[in-house]
Amino acid sequence: MENLISLVNKLQRACTALGDHGEESALPTLWDSLPAIAVVGGQSSGKSSVLESIVGKDFLPRGSGIVTRRPLVLQLHKIDEGREYAEFLHLPRKRFTDFALVRKEISDETDRVTGRTKQVSTVPIHLSIYSPNVVNLTLIDLPGLTKVAVEGQPDSVVADIEHMVRSFIEKPNCIILAISPANQDLATSDAIRISREVDPKGERTFGVLTKIDLMDKGTDAVDILEGKAYRLQFPWVGVVNRSQADINKSVDMIAARRREREYFANSPEYKHLAHRMGSEHLGKILSKHLETVIKSRIPGLQSLISKSIAELEAELSRLGKPVAADAGGKLYMIMEICRVFDQIYKEHLDGVRPGGDKIYNVFDNQLPAALKRLQFDKHLSMENVRKLITEADGYQPHLIAPEQGYRRLIESSLTTIRGPAEAAVDAVHAILKELVHKAVSETMELKQYPTLRVEVGNAAFDALDRLREESRKATLKLVDMESSYLTVDFFRKLPQDIEKGGNPTHSVFDRYNDSYIRKIGTTVLSYVNMVCASLRNSIPKSIVYCQVREAKRSLLDHFFTELGKKEQKQLGSLLDEDPAVMERRSALSKRLELYKNAQAEIDGVAWAK
Repeated sequence: MENLISLVNKLQRACTALGDHGEESALPTLWDSLPAIAVVGGQSSGKSSVLESIVGKDFLPRGSGIVTRRPLVLQLHKIDEGREYAEFLHLPRKRFTDFALVRKEISDETDRVTGRTKQVSTVPIHLSIYSPNVVNLTLIDLPGLTKVAVEGQPDSVVADIEHMVRSFIEKPNCIILAISPANQDLATSDAIRISREVDPKGERTFGVLTKIDLMDKGTDAVDILEGKAYRLQFPWVGVVNRSQADINKSVDMIAARRREREYFANSPEYKHLAHRMGSEHLGKILSKHLETVIKSRIPGLQSLISKSIAELEAELSRLGKPVAADAGGKLYMIMEICRVFDQIYKEHLDGVRPGGDKIYNVFDNQLPAALKRLQFDKHLSMENVRKLITEADGYQPHLIAPEQGYRRLIESSLTTIRGPAEAAVDAVHAILKELVHKAVSETMELKQYPTLRVEVGNAAFDALDRLREESRKATLKLVDMESSYLTVDFFRKLPQDIEKGGNPTHSVFDRYNDSYIRKIGTTVLSYVNMVCASLRNSIPKSIVYCQVREAKRSLLDHFFTELGKKEQKQLGSLLDEDPAVMERRSALSKRLELYKNAQAEIDGVAWAK
């Protein structure tokens, strides 16, 4: 089962290395789900001495005031033989065999984060100790609870420390090691007070009583150690730490442990409890309990990790790929994003996505309605026909048929079709622009890069403007063609002016009568309607050919040409991703790596079981 504690040790180190140490964060946290033992106590409660007794080494900073100002994650690794040594996570591959230097490094590393202002920080220090004299165990040493700020500290430090301690011990996966001095009233113990608030039933609290040997003569701690004064689910453990004189003389820790065992074994009050007293026993029961808790949490950890991996991968997918470093990579990335946009745009036109049907509506409804509104019959009223026919004759009336009058009537009527033709071109142009807006908003990759989004949109609009001009010219040419050359067969099939059996001697001016004028108007209207019917089919073809087809085929061609001329810096400016998004992606990637490694580690242990 020792590999269970080693597993949690690995995961805790990985969490800290990647910035996950239980702080408030928008990212999933694995740290909070890992079982841990948090050491809680007031200042001068003997907390440091207990930890050093468990380890068997002097390694913690000492002094007046608040010495521990950052959480210390202490990971103990039992080795079979060899020299004892320590390693810090922030100093990889550096081994400390002199534990006085370990003490100094803890102080120095604390100051690196908090400064020399005696502030506190939630960012932990990771220390691993390898020794044949320890059990496999992980402890988190928290700053001592205090009631008064010392000189040089803000008044808020008292509340800050309590908030930090609570943030650790209120988590259901945290085992609380509550340390109280026996020579003080238990009712005033800071450790008991705060542990009772977060764990009122005492289900995850281990009580440790220090300074038993310093109690007033005639008093003892038997009621507390037997659980009568304050009952916890687990038995209280009493310890006898080294005296200050022993510390000053650097009394050997192994000798101190032996002296502790002798104290309980030879004290009449505690002899019956001696088998479960002392720092050695404390280390063993904590190690065994931690293994049990870890084992029970493995299924839940596996489930949490699998769920978190899925969530992280989904968000990373939404955020998109990171920006390439070189010019070629940037160019390729921009081209790929543009292709995605282009494909989405084509899907709108082809009906895979909505919007393209509006173009058909222009041809099937708007154009015919606009042609109908021209009202050629009003334009070809008798007064207007008579006027144009007369004007076309000039100073000399026509002799046989008013051909110039016919032409002017037809041309003046067909010219009005230019308006609906242009309107159809503009209507399709507006729809194509609207679809660009839609395609831009639906291209997830463009949301990453505001400048590229604007540039692609502008390039598409510029292309559509050029296509509109070409389409306008081509479409108006269709109308002008109809005016420039009339369909002769239409007129050849009409009855001749001099009908069979008529009187050819009638004056040509007799033909200006109402009946004759009406006949001319009817003939021209019939011809114009025929041309309208033809243009109703040919105008959409022209528009589709010049605008829709070309938009599908070459919307970003000009943009691509200009893109190839840009240098790396200019390409980089197009990929100006929001720094917050870049930071988020980086943090998510690191956190995903942590979870995948954790998954592999936990699965390995689970299968080994």
